[in-house]
Amino acid sequence: MNAKEPAAIAAIIPTTTPSTWLGVMGGGQLGRMFAQAAQAMGYKIAVLEPAQDCPAAQVADRHFLADYDDEVALAELATLCAAVTTEFENVSSHSLAFLAERTFVAPKAACVSIAQDRIAEKNFFTDCSPKSKVLPAPHQVINSAADIDSVPENLLPGILKTVRLGYDGKGQARVTTLDELRSAYADMQGVACVLEKMLPLAYEVSVLVARGVDGEAVVYPIAENVHRDGILFTTTVPGPNVSDDCAKRAQDAALSIVGQLGYVGVLCIEFFVLQDGSLVVNEMAPRPHNSGHYTMDACVTGQFAQQARAMARLPLGDVRQHSPAVMLNILGDVWFDGETDQGSDQMREPAWEKIMGLPGAYLHLYGKAEARRGRKMGHITFIAPSLAQAQAQMAKACLLLGIATP
Repeated sequence: MNAKEPAAIAAIIPTTTPSTWLGVMGGGQLGRMFAQAAQAMGYKIAVLEPAQDCPAAQVADRHFLADYDDEVALAELATLCAAVTTEFENVSSHSLAFLAERTFVAPKAACVSIAQDRIAEKNFFTDCSPKSKVLPAPHQVINSAADIDSVPENLLPGILKTVRLGYDGKGQARVTTLDELRSAYADMQGVACVLEKMLPLAYEVSVLVARGVDGEAVVYPIAENVHRDGILFTTTVPGPNVSDDCAKRAQDAALSIVGQLGYVGVLCIEFFVLQDGSLVVNEMAPRPHNSGHYTMDACVTGQFAQQARAMARLPLGDVRQHSPAVMLNILGDVWFDGETDQGSDQMREPAWEKIMGLPGAYLHLYGKAEARRGRKMGHITFIAPSLAQAQAQMAKACLLLGIATP
């Protein structure tokens, strides 16, 4: 150990004189919930985000209104903050590296850059597989239309995904034939893509894991996810279909992957559970995740408080779940009654007072000024003594909000 190492791992303790600042790149709802959790621990929060009235800036102590690659703003953020994190994976890895030359950054740029690129991510998962015991789905990279000619038939039907920037079902297309693949690739404007074989999926799980700078890692209970139109609909914990064996294999794989990545902070890894019970690793998000929102109300330490602990180099928090939980995403659709005779949507305010009258319901709205169909506006977590009771309350909320129940 050299002389600099003790200082490098010293905890960043919240103080009032002078105030201890933590920074976050990105102004969305994840940044907002991170800010609120870190402020509850005594920190002041600075957000760097180019949008004026963003969810995170509404609660932050300071807002750097600047582009993510603005080096003047980045330098000022680094000077102010004892540590900086990111709330989304598409922030420039160059910006994170620039910050890391001036302050502590978690997760580091090298980790985020892997999650930004599906090819790099799949290669990394494959390299990890001797220890993690899981592989990604069979796939092939498509960099040009000519590459489609070499696609083997056993990769179809499949899902064509852009290598970068796709999320919530965007940048994806299901294809069953080579002609459909060519058409889908053309629709994606010829950007680099990866074709993944469609597998006999039973359900999807996500594993939330946190790792400290000292190598200590903790893993949360397994979350079972249901999607609608490519967007997360519900997360249920404990997962009704998840066996103890499946949960352990997924948790062990996640712990192995986060260790091999050398990651610091909260990381979410999504797995497919196939009909034969085997696991396939899908993708990872280098940040707190939508499927981990249940931890805010159902676990001793929520994922955003955990992120603050990891980046501040504090001991990681207790991940025990104290109540069964169901998390329901709230999209902008619930603000609309449907099509009017004039062909435009009739807006209404959802009956939040009725939602908050449901026992065990925790409403979280993100402060977004405009409701749009398909836009994440908030979530509700339902906790109860039993999973059946939490699911029943979720079903009541769906009826109140006009959401079709599963």
